[in-house]
Amino acid sequence: MDPPLPMPLKSEPEITSNDVRSTDGQNSKYTENTTLKVDQIPERTRTPAFVYTLTFSSAIGGFLFGYDTGVISGAMILLRDVFVLNSVWQELVVSVTIGAAAVFAIFGGFLNNVFGRKPVILIASVIFTAGSICMGIANNKELLLLGRLIVGAGIGLTSMTVPMYIAECAPMFIRGRLVSVNVAMIAGGQFIANVVDGIFSFNITGWRYMLGLAAVPSFIQFMIFIFMPESPRWLIVKGKEELARLVLQKIRGEADIEEEFHSIKQNCVDMEEELKVRGGSPIIWQMLMIPSTRRALILGCSLQMIQQVVGINTVMYYSATIIKMSGVKSSETAIWLSALTAFVNFLFTFVGLYLVERIGRRPLTICSLIGAIISLAWLAIGFNLVAVHSAPVTVSEDDNRTTCLSYRTCNSCMMDQFCGYCYVDTSMGPVNGSCLSTTYDNPLTASSGRCSRILDEQAPGLSWAYDYCPTQYAWMCMVGLVLYLAFFAPGMGPMPWTINSEIYPLWARSTGNAAATCVNWIFNLAVSMSFLSLTETLTRYGTFWLYACLATLGAIFLALFLPETKGKSLEEVEGLFAQPWYGGSNSQPVIPYDDKTVQYVHIRGLNRDGRESELDSPDDT
Repeated sequence: MDPPLPMPLKSEPEITSNDVRSTDGQNSKYTENTTLKVDQIPERTRTPAFVYTLTFSSAIGGFLFGYDTGVISGAMILLRDVFVLNSVWQELVVSVTIGAAAVFAIFGGFLNNVFGRKPVILIASVIFTAGSICMGIANNKELLLLGRLIVGAGIGLTSMTVPMYIAECAPMFIRGRLVSVNVAMIAGGQFIANVVDGIFSFNITGWRYMLGLAAVPSFIQFMIFIFMPESPRWLIVKGKEELARLVLQKIRGEADIEEEFHSIKQNCVDMEEELKVRGGSPIIWQMLMIPSTRRALILGCSLQMIQQVVGINTVMYYSATIIKMSGVKSSETAIWLSALTAFVNFLFTFVGLYLVERIGRRPLTICSLIGAIISLAWLAIGFNLVAVHSAPVTVSEDDNRTTCLSYRTCNSCMMDQFCGYCYVDTSMGPVNGSCLSTTYDNPLTASSGRCSRILDEQAPGLSWAYDYCPTQYAWMCMVGLVLYLAFFAPGMGPMPWTINSEIYPLWARSTGNAAATCVNWIFNLAVSMSFLSLTETLTRYGTFWLYACLATLGAIFLALFLPETKGKSLEEVEGLFAQPWYGGSNSQPVIPYDDKTVQYVHIRGLNRDGRESELDSPDDT
């Protein structure tokens, strides 16, 4: 028998969240006091400043994620003219980043398991810096495309590593808030990108600053992160227990971390035993074979899929385009209104940071999705009104494209990418409208007719609309966008990342996050690449109705299967998926969202190694 270790002296008994919960009245006073003390633990627990430093330095990766995905919408206006990019090349420049992110999200799982979280974040910082410099100095479209591919690799690595790293280092009672900081930084990056686009949009070479400035925060992150520790959970898995103990003490700001340390260590031991039993098959296969991890993986991937199919990145990538579609005439105005919507997204992300540890992940996610459904319906109605009350074609002009002559309204004219609307703008609205042909490579003027001379200022009083229709309902679409982002940002923005960082056991955490992140990027690519095509086939309002229907299906799924992880350690969260989703003849709830109905008896004893232990066991009933 191992010699017993000296027991630590305690000035007063520990009180845990699983202490006595009695249904009789004999110990009601003690139970009330215990519950009061437990409820006050998060407020009384001191969080060391180092945890916030670690979180911020990690979340710079989220800022870069947001900046590099958001900056291209404004930069494309200049890139298209500088490099004479046709529609195929424009789609390539946008989509190659998303595709590279999806691929490297998968590789990120392997790299995290082998090298650890810290090295992967450092590698991603180097990749961001190299890609940004490559884009900033590009003198041809091939080098520009290469730079976009490189930053996509960095986005893929950080998007799956940073939430997991923060979750593994954060204290339990603020874990959700700290993981959500990463999403706030993503939203902040998108907002700053829109502001930078607006500042440099008047300079023909401004795209170099737009794309190249991302090298600055990525270099800063690299320098700071050299001094950040590795995840204590990864260190324990690799057998570096003393280093893990020191890291945990530094992160928690106290020397007594034995209970948490041994909880993590025991989880690692269980993981190793489980892997030995399962053999050497791939981890993703093992996750699919084990019912509890399969349920977690299905939920995690579904969260990421739902986040994308409700159209968030359609709004973020094409916000300026959507605003133009709604009837805004000036491109500069559309860019700055796009920056406003990005600021709303950034601002309301902080609402999520405030609420995540107060109301929990589950209600925040579902309420956010319900709000997004209402906003998408508002957008659909707004675009429907724009289409129904579209300005008419009242003037017939000679044109070299007969199809343009067949359209009777501005809206139908706009649906054809080879046609534009020529009209006289008056205080009473557009008059004397005609539909004339144009070319996709030069849509700023008509190919023939009275608006063909508009760039030479030989057509006074005339206005040319290629990507918008003048309308009095533009405000409805703008309000819809703001409402959509105000509802989406607190919940569906951060919660898929937060929940995915929590629901997998340690042995499957890297692989589970990699798979879910890959699903996110795949659907991101599918939705963003199909938006313009959908607006042509389903109409603009039909596209938003489609997103609203998909969001409704997602809300039903999450209402049925999403558990609450608030206030639970990463090790405790695993138990939420131990029961089947469909209980068959079992009358018990399939997933116990509220554990207050469970009765516990507090038992004090000794572990095998002689240290004092507190075990919580269910009453025999």
